[in-house]
Amino acid sequence: MQNFVFQNETKIIFGRDEEKVVGEEAKKYGKKLLLHYGGGSIKNSGLYQRVVESLQAQGIEIVELSGVKPNPRVSLVREGVNLCKENNIGFILAVGGGSVIDSAKAIAAGANYEGDVWDFFDGKSSVTDCLPLGVILTIPAAGSESSGGSVITNEDGSYKRAVGHETMRPRFAILNPVLSYTLPSYQTACGITDMMSHILERYFTREKNVELTDRLCEATLKTIINNAHTVLDEPTNYDARAEIMWAGTIAHNDSLNTGRIGDWGSHDIEHEISGIYDIAHGAGLAIIFPAWMKYVYKHDVNRFVQFANRVWDVEIDLNDLEKTALQGIQKTEQFFRSIGMPVKLKEVDIGEEHFEEMARKGTERVPIGNFIKLAEKDVFEIYQLAK
Repeated sequence: MQNFVFQNETKIIFGRDEEKVVGEEAKKYGKKLLLHYGGGSIKNSGLYQRVVESLQAQGIEIVELSGVKPNPRVSLVREGVNLCKENNIGFILAVGGGSVIDSAKAIAAGANYEGDVWDFFDGKSSVTDCLPLGVILTIPAAGSESSGGSVITNEDGSYKRAVGHETMRPRFAILNPVLSYTLPSYQTACGITDMMSHILERYFTREKNVELTDRLCEATLKTIINNAHTVLDEPTNYDARAEIMWAGTIAHNDSLNTGRIGDWGSHDIEHEISGIYDIAHGAGLAIIFPAWMKYVYKHDVNRFVQFANRVWDVEIDLNDLEKTALQGIQKTEQFFRSIGMPVKLKEVDIGEEHFEEMARKGTERVPIGNFIKLAEKDVFEIYQLAK
């Protein structure tokens, strides 16, 4: 087990109607905030009105910036940074899913920086301080509500890059499972895939003697698997929605990270796909993860056997461990398909024309991944397996 420091200061406020306390929480950080969100869904649901009323009841002045899209753009982030500087904003409230929260984090980082916010994402500068921010989560998926990371897309060159810093963690996150009732099935399934992928990135480690976090990863995966079809079949099942929402947070709040070194190659590989094609991140991960598994499993067959047995209840064939490992990969792919996810690039009309470009861009700074290091040729082969 590796040495580690675990610190997560995000206050989680979980349950029905808890968005009504947002004013009380936000006022701790000042009397003027940027309200950041996507489109009309929070207005159509009545959430926007409840949030505004709660903020106004505490005498908080609101500056708004809407328009966040999936795979959030740096152009809107820059607009938000300018708003914060021009209006002397002291706090940011993100109402939405991972895209809104990631956009808010990038704005929070850029608001205290004299240069261009993209400098953080292309490695020209490092985040040192952020405006404080809070979250009302509407889409369980990215785990951004209590993580220290942000992923942003630059329309100039179709680059999708990540950056992280401890000060980017939200000060509070309000999680009301009821707010996810109206999510379309496809978006729900994308979220399920995204949170599972966050766990899989951590699970596939070369680190030995990490039994506790292995078991925690497996339990969280099984909880998601056990509730996935229920939330798709019964969208207003509170108990199942609550399990999924909390699992999405646990998947990415770093508690499953302790003592181990995760992989993260699949996320980097997928970022190139959604950076160019603008597909849903979860859908891209459903395509890439099984392909990555097929490419790397022989480097540690025993870990893939453990995964197959403990997560998918595959009986271990002691005479053919490779068969057991491959059954676990097949079960993963079958599950993604069962919840309506694509598992091949051709299913989302993506051909081979950008494989070389994506492989080059994805590895242009360093080889990616930790389970095994992936160079440009390796990433190209994974795209081939995914086609």
